[in-house]
Amino acid sequence: MIERIVSELGPWAWVVIGFILLAAEIVAPGVFLLWIGLAMIAVGAVAVMLGDFGATFFGWQAQMLAFVALALAFVLIGRRYMRKGAIETDEPSLNRRADQLIGRTAVLAEPIDNGTGRIKLGDTLWRVTGPDLPAGTKVRVVAAHGGELRVDGA
Repeated sequence: MIERIVSELGPWAWVVIGFILLAAEIVAPGVFLLWIGLAMIAVGAVAVMLGDFGATFFGWQAQMLAFVALALAFVLIGRRYMRKGAIETDEPSLNRRADQLIGRTAVLAEPIDNGTGRIKLGDTLWRVTGPDLPAGTKVRVVAAHGGELRVDGA
């Protein structure tokens, strides 16, 4: 079925499939299908413009090579462009709760034994690593990695 559609559409198959991928990007956003769809549309546009004249030297093999090269180029250019559009914020740790705790002091709820223990900050018990200390010792959070905090004696 797909082979029949591609053979009937000829070079327009690239354009049609490219627009299908652009529509799929809207349904499943991720900014990846966009670049592949644009590469397909570009190859299709060149193949349509060349028409029968281009069929001799721009056959399906050359079209596939052009598609692969354009897809890679569009992905690399797109990544560079999307990275420049990153928004600077005055709250870089807004969605990283553990990072917001760096510098705070707390009392050990459980002793640090063999390098691990627990502190209570607010209504949450946090797993901590640091030097062995007894429960009730005041500690300062110096680092955060994932859901684990690194503490030193305050």
